[in-house]
Amino acid sequence: MANSEALVPPQHIAIIMDGNGRWAKQRGLPRTAGHAAGAESFRRIANYCRTLGVKYLTVYAFSTENWKRSQDEIAGIMRLLRRYLEEALRDMEKNRVCFRFFGDLTRLSPQLQKLCLDAQSRSQDYDVQVNFCLNYGGRDEIVHAARAFATEVAQGKRKPEELTEGLFENFLYSAGVPDPELVIRPSGEKRTSNFLLWQSAYSEYVFMNVLWPDFTPEHLDEAIAEYHRRNRRFGGT
Repeated sequence: MANSEALVPPQHIAIIMDGNGRWAKQRGLPRTAGHAAGAESFRRIANYCRTLGVKYLTVYAFSTENWKRSQDEIAGIMRLLRRYLEEALRDMEKNRVCFRFFGDLTRLSPQLQKLCLDAQSRSQDYDVQVNFCLNYGGRDEIVHAARAFATEVAQGKRKPEELTEGLFENFLYSAGVPDPELVIRPSGEKRTSNFLLWQSAYSEYVFMNVLWPDFTPEHLDEAIAEYHRRNRRFGGT
């Protein structure tokens, strides 16, 4: 992990945790086994980000499109999330990680919704923040924000001409969170998959040919090193 010791990490890293199913298939295992291995990879990387001094870690946990998967696979993912949140609530004072959830939680079970809200409320004063994109889609988020602004216009609280990019951001799930400087997608795929479409407008994307369950701190070091090799001009010269 020598690279990270010499390089200051971005304050906000986002990760598309991709490749769990293929990892399981390669080993002749059910897809749920891949998600379990992916959950352990998340724990490992989240802890490492904390030691590096990363302030925000945003992960794609479950997309609005993932409901198309089999009921067994969806149930397995939700069980893993529930178990993780139960452990996080138990160890919250020790780990001191702030939790936020980006997405529409109303489709989740009442028990899981309560765990999410409890984790969010009990951890709000901690410094390091993990954002779970759960029942989340970038387009859905933008539509949700547009409707929220339109509602305030209809109520007479806003005028259409007041809308700016800065104001619109206040209606996003990520309100108050700085945009990610670095977005990492393992698994060898090279697409954004409806992840943080607004927030990643000027993020640096690093695509890596490793399945998420096999993603290690050394891979994160490599991504951070690649980030530092980029010339971030933000439209300038």
